[in-house]
Amino acid sequence: MPPSSHRPPLDPLTTGAVGLAVVAVSSSAPLIAYAAAPALAIAFWRNLLAVAVLSPFSLARRRAEFRALAARAGRREGLYCVLSGVALAAHFATWMPSAQLTSVATATALVATQPVWQGLIARAQGRGLPRVVWIGIAVAVGGAVIATGADVGISGRAVLGDLLALAGGLFAAVYTAFGERARASISTTTYTTICYGICALILLVVCLLGGVRMTGFDGRTWLAILALVAGAQLLGHSMFNYALHRIPATTVSVLILLEVPGAALLGWVWLGQLPRPYALLGMALLLVGVAVVVIGGTRAGRRATPPTPLPADAAPLKD
Repeated sequence: MPPSSHRPPLDPLTTGAVGLAVVAVSSSAPLIAYAAAPALAIAFWRNLLAVAVLSPFSLARRRAEFRALAARAGRREGLYCVLSGVALAAHFATWMPSAQLTSVATATALVATQPVWQGLIARAQGRGLPRVVWIGIAVAVGGAVIATGADVGISGRAVLGDLLALAGGLFAAVYTAFGERARASISTTTYTTICYGICALILLVVCLLGGVRMTGFDGRTWLAILALVAGAQLLGHSMFNYALHRIPATTVSVLILLEVPGAALLGWVWLGQLPRPYALLGMALLLVGVAVVVIGGTRAGRRATPPTPLPADAAPLKD
C-alpha cells in the first residue's frame, strides 16, 4: 500500500531542518566539481564516512529497532531501507559524475527534474496529486532550468553529463519514495545508517570492479570530501529524510529545488562559473513554484481525513 497521507502537522523543527538541508545540499555540486578525485570515489567516501559517524549513535540507541527489522515482522521496512540505499547509490553513480562532465549549474538544473519523477511515482502508487501541485512542479522545474541556463551541451562530454544528471533526478525520486515508506515507522538514525551503509557497499563494489582510484588524493580533495560528509550528507540528506516523517515525498522533492540557486551562486564564487543574466527570473519562478506546491499541498491535506497517530518509535528527523 502507498504510504499514508495522514501525517502530524508541520512544526518549526521540521521547517528548520528543511531550511538547513537546502543550504547544505547547495554546496554538493560545487564541492564535487572542485575535488580532484573520481566522482564515484567521492560518492563512496561521503557515504562510508557518514556511516562511521552515525553507527555508534544508532547502535547505542536503536538496538531494539535493528533487532525488530531483522525479525519477520520488520522485514518489509528493512527491505525499504535496502532498496532506498540501492537507489541512492544509483543516484550518486549518475549525478556526481555529471557535475564533473558538464557545468555545476547545468547538472544541478537537470537533476532538479526529480519532482516530476516523484509525481509520476506517486501516481503509480495510486495517489493522485492536486492540479495545483502539478502546476507548482512545472513552474519550479521551469524556473530551475532558466535560473541555471541549462541547455544541451555541444560536446559529447557535456551531453553525457546532461544525460547522467537527468538519470540522477530519476533515481533521487526513487530513493525518496522508498525513504518515505521506511520513515513511516523507522527512526531517522536507523534508516540513514542502513541506507548509507548499503549505498557505500554498492559503490565500493562498483569502484573495485571499475578500477576507480580511491586513495592518494591531495589535501584539498580530502577537505572537500569531509565538507560533503558534514554538509550535503549529514545535514542535507539526513535532514530531508527527517522531514519525510511530516512532509510528503513529492513536496520534499520540490523543496530540494531551492538548492539550484544556491549551487549556481557557489559555482560562480568558487569556480568562476558565472550564471546567465536572466538567472534572477528563473530563481523567482522557482520560489513561486515551491510556494505553490507547499501551500497547495498543505491545503489539500487539511481537506483530508483527520490524521491518525504514527507508531511511537518513529523518529522525528531525516537527512
